[in-house]
Amino acid sequence: MEVEGDENPLSGAAYGIFEIILNRELTKKGKYLFERVEAGENFRDDFDLIFSDFEDEYPQLSQALADEPGGKDRIYNMLLEGEGVIPSRTTRMYWIVQDYPDFSPEDYDDEKGGKWLIFMEKADIDEIWRKIRDATAAGRLGISARVSTAKENPDSRDERAVVYVNTADWEDEEDVMRIREVLRELGVEQRIGYKRNIETYHGEYSEGGKKVTYYSA
Repeated sequence: MEVEGDENPLSGAAYGIFEIILNRELTKKGKYLFERVEAGENFRDDFDLIFSDFEDEYPQLSQALADEPGGKDRIYNMLLEGEGVIPSRTTRMYWIVQDYPDFSPEDYDDEKGGKWLIFMEKADIDEIWRKIRDATAAGRLGISARVSTAKENPDSRDERAVVYVNTADWEDEEDVMRIREVLRELGVEQRIGYKRNIETYHGEYSEGGKKVTYYSA
């Protein structure tokens, strides 16, 4: 499904910022966006209030969204249908992100972090993401997780979908492997690799047989 508003770079950026704010504010009100959508909850009042605050803080960006076909009504309906929640139904963002409860980026040294990389066929990604997302939100995995979506990513190096399960410290092998065991419990039984952020920042990727994973299990 193509989103006409996403053809406008300002509209695309506006939506990305709004969704981050929406997730943050809904969480403050007691439930994640995904909990509300999957429960079939009507959260239109909260949505409208958050959008109104967005208009006050970012008038130009909010106007770009309001000018899209269907405006904010269409955005709300897309959320109810799984935008930003279900990978296969998300077309406005390249990634869906779920953080550990009370996660704060300032508390972590990004260069010490790393991630387990889970590549899956696109037809199988929704279910495994739901399990990983829920476990992350419950504090059972690492500091955050993210999954690629149905939005065509020009930077993608693989035709499959991918989930990243981030950990705070690649040197903490006990924690890294604990997370790997939880992933097995969730159904990720195939062998997967763990990549340190420092390799990613240096632009190192697995090409031509080059190995960039630090752990494999």
